[in-house]
Formats: sequence, C-alpha cells, structure tokens
Amino acid sequence: MVRRSFGGDDHIFVEFDEEMNLAATFRAMAVTATLAERRIDGVIDICPANVSYQVRFDPDLVAPQELEAELESIEDGVGDGTGFDLRTTIVEVPILYDDPWTRETASRFRSNRQDPEATDLEYAARINGFDAAGDFAAAHAGSPWIASMVGFVAGLPFLFQMVPRERQLEVPKYLSPRTDTPRQTIGHGGCFGSIYSVRGAGGYQMLGITPAPIYDPTQTHPDFADSLVFFKPGFIVKYLPIDREAYDELTAQVEARRFRFRQAPVTFSLGRFLADPDGYNRGLMEVLDGG
Repeated sequence: MVRRSFGGDDHIFVEFDEEMNLAATFRAMAVTATLAERRIDGVIDICPANVSYQVRFDPDLVAPQELEAELESIEDGVGDGTGFDLRTTIVEVPILYDDPWTRETASRFRSNRQDPEATDLEYAARINGFDAAGDFAAAHAGSPWIASMVGFVAGLPFLFQMVPRERQLEVPKYLSPRTDTPRQTIGHGGCFGSIYSVRGAGGYQMLGITPAPIYDPTQTHPDFADSLVFFKPGFIVKYLPIDREAYDELTAQVEARRFRFRQAPVTFSLGRFLADPDGYNRGLMEVLDGG
C-alpha cells in the first residue's frame, strides 16, 4: 500500500513499504529517476531513500495536487520496477577487515557491546553462523551491495546486500551508541551496511576500514571535482579485501591526491536480478575486470 503525505507547503513524501526490501527501494529509485528526467517546473529537490522518496517543490510554480497526480502517473508507469533499467555506477571499495583502529575503538566501548570479549567482526561472524571471522568477511565481500540512500551524515551511504533474503548478513547495532567511530569505517547494523564518511558517533558494528575517501568538502581529491559527496543512491559496491601493506600504499595515494576509485558505468535491472541473483551478481562483479 502506497502511503503519501505532505510536509508543510513544499514537500511530499511517498512510502512504498514499511519493511526494507530491494524491490520497494528500487521502485523509489526508478520513480525518482523518471521524475528527474521530466524536469518539471517547480521541482527543487528529489531524494530517494529506503523504500520511499521525498520531493521538495515550489507551490507557486507547481500545485501540490498536480505534482501528486504526476507522481502517481510515474508510479503507474514504473509499476513494480522489474521492467526498469537504472543507469548507475559500480565502484570497487578496498577494505582492510579487522583493522587496528576499529579494534581499538571497540575496546574503548566494551560496555556498549553485546560481546565485550570479541571483536565486532568476530561477533558478526558468530551470530551469522560462521566458524571464523574470515569466513564472514568472505561472505561480506562476495556479493555486491547497492546504495539504497545517502545521508544522515554528509555523504554516508546506506548499503543493502544484493542476495536472496535468507542469505542476507544481519548484525544488531551496539547496545548503546559509541561517541567515536574512525572516519571511513565499514559498519553494519541490522540489514544495512554503511561507510562512515566522517569521524563521529555511531552504533553499527565495525567490520573494517577503507583508505578511500567518500566525502571531501575541499573537493581536492580527483574523484570529487563535481561533488563533495562520492556516493549516489543506486551506486553498486564491490568490496575488495586488502592487507595492511596495500592499505598503507593506498593511504599514501590518498594523501598525495592521486587515489582514484575503480568504477564503471553499469545498467542495473531488478527483473533480471530477481530471475537469477547469483548469475546476475557474477556479471556485475566482473564488470570492473572487463568480464
């Protein structure tokens, strides 16, 4: 059941489901992508999110009821989203699992954690039925993730694992939030992964860290010429596990402003993914390798 509500005079919010799922989230992406292409006079901002989207508009240029009717028309055209192809980007994100910085941070917040004697990665492995932290890391990096929304903190992507529901990794958040999280921590809470764009408070379990910047207010890194924020909703992530030596080498590239994400344009089809998730994912994961 679609739920619509107005926020003041200039916002409309549309929710497709009450529970996070890829189909409803992709439908929101498809609707907002179509809306953006129509360039409707008076539409100021379009924000897709988890199973929902929000539009900011100027009521002096477009009447709320007219915009609502336009959105309903787009939603009808998009349908369940299985026939829509989303032009997006696949990006490789290097990750050092079980790094010393998130381990040290976790040790300072032992009372906030479900298992004070284990690392966050060990805890995540255990509750997901893996014998070792390395097996969990392999499952974490073994399938792509889609950025379902970007926000809450500037540039922070919420990432949803693109696997059948029964194989999805799930980890509860900390019992109470931390007051500190290293910048570029790879976190996991509930069904969502995340990359912490800045240092600050957080409640997701910390699995590792990436040397790659995802938020650059100075816009001096090569990948940020057009935007302070790297991720956009719909971006697909391929994690690349790295060791400490590779982490240090990539960090040096970042500091010298020479680091570039490996990325490529890709078209994502929900219908083809749902028909063969594993086969479709193999194709996605090979894009950056020229497969």
